Amino acid sequence: MTQRVLTTESGAPVADNQNSATAGVGGPILLQDQHLLEKLARFNRERIPERVVHARGSGAYGYFEVTDDVTGFTRADFLSAVGKRTETFIRFSTVADSLGGADAVRDPRGFALKFYTDEGNYDLVGNNTPVFFIKDPIKFPDFIHSQKRDPFTGRQEPDNVWDFWAHAPEATHQVTWLMGDRGIPASYRHMNGYGSHTYQWTNTEGEAFFVKYHFKTNQGVRSLSSEQAAELAGRDGSSHQTDLLQAIERGVNPSWTLHVQVMPAAEAADYRFNPFDLTKVWPHSDYPLQRVGRLVLDRNPDNVFAEVEQAAFSPNNFVPGIGPSPDKMLQGRLFAYADAHRYRLGVNHTQLPVNAPRTAVVDNYGRDGLHATRNGARHDRNYEPNSYAGPAQTDAPLSAPLAVHGWTGTHAAPAHTKDDDFFQAGELYRLMSEDEKGRLVANIAGSLSQVTRDDVIEKNLAHFHAADAEYGQRVEDAVRALRED
Repeated sequence: MTQRVLTTESGAPVADNQNSATAGVGGPILLQDQHLLEKLARFNRERIPERVVHARGSGAYGYFEVTDDVTGFTRADFLSAVGKRTETFIRFSTVADSLGGADAVRDPRGFALKFYTDEGNYDLVGNNTPVFFIKDPIKFPDFIHSQKRDPFTGRQEPDNVWDFWAHAPEATHQVTWLMGDRGIPASYRHMNGYGSHTYQWTNTEGEAFFVKYHFKTNQGVRSLSSEQAAELAGRDGSSHQTDLLQAIERGVNPSWTLHVQVMPAAEAADYRFNPFDLTKVWPHSDYPLQRVGRLVLDRNPDNVFAEVEQAAFSPNNFVPGIGPSPDKMLQGRLFAYADAHRYRLGVNHTQLPVNAPRTAVVDNYGRDGLHATRNGARHDRNYEPNSYAGPAQTDAPLSAPLAVHGWTGTHAAPAHTKDDDFFQAGELYRLMSEDEKGRLVANIAGSLSQVTRDDVIEKNLAHFHAADAEYGQRVEDAVRALRED
């Protein structure tokens, strides 16, 4: 095998990578040692800002294969024929902790999926829960601040966590999910994924439908108890990364079956729950799951930094036939996600290999900026319209228009007949077995009992009482017992 030659960043061969250049034997290092200075300067700049949320993540490549005809609902080309396959990249993550946090913790999991379609990249950004803690993006920074490390103590504080939830009764549904058995997945392979938000599909006739995505794991749902998770996190902080990597390397390729719930757009206004409220689900009895296809992960990234940390997902990356809904949290994320990547990775982050389209041709007037690699040829113009055969608009909207009416202002979300902050949390509690209820109560009480303010505890107990009388009483009794010890 021919020995490769070590070079500097400019391509010059390196004579000595073991010893710095000095003024004589044992003398001080010379400023002219370009190789040394380059290595140290690059080393100082190896890290980019980590994600504020979803910092700790793992990823894999795979494909999505259509198994059922959904052309009656959407004209999206990658869903246009049974058997059609589209390359994908997925990033799993925890939400609240930093890049150095453990995988096996009680926290929602990100489930962000990029489809490299022939019509451009489609990003579906979701979680392993079908709901979330809040319904309006203006509260998102406050929520995340309450879950992050306290500015003084430098750790996550139960006082902050539960104080925010005390003032956010709509969080009761997601808190019930988080503190239940599915709050700590055994691995990324053994959890479901959800689009969580409501999206719009449009068919070739221009008919609009609202949809929710459900990725059901074909490995079966498996979760960890708090005790199991603590042991695993102490033994291997990268447990979920290890599991995903080794499974794919062994050829045990994890897969999920995608189903959607489909609501004709005309039914949204009179549905019993606000269909665009991220703290609510659509009961399957109202809108049954309809199978679409399967997602298979079959290749690990070659470089975690280049392909997992630099992977950028944005829910405003739509393709023809798919678009947004009036979901307020989704509307906020249409801006926030793309803006986060422009900050972390630069305005040209879409040109990075993991983010660039595979088959679709990118042709626009974006120029310059940090790390620009696609800047046009000498005769290309960077304005539009022009007389030089530059790219032009299609006049074909990606999705159907959304009707709006009323006065501008800061409005609360419209109330539907069954809308309240507690009904669905109570329904979820009542679906649980007795053992599941016991673990849920113990998990909540173990955390809530650490809160130092009685009024914050009482406000949270009131939420559980409102969801279900038995639920509230059991949590109250368990908290009291722990505080009396």
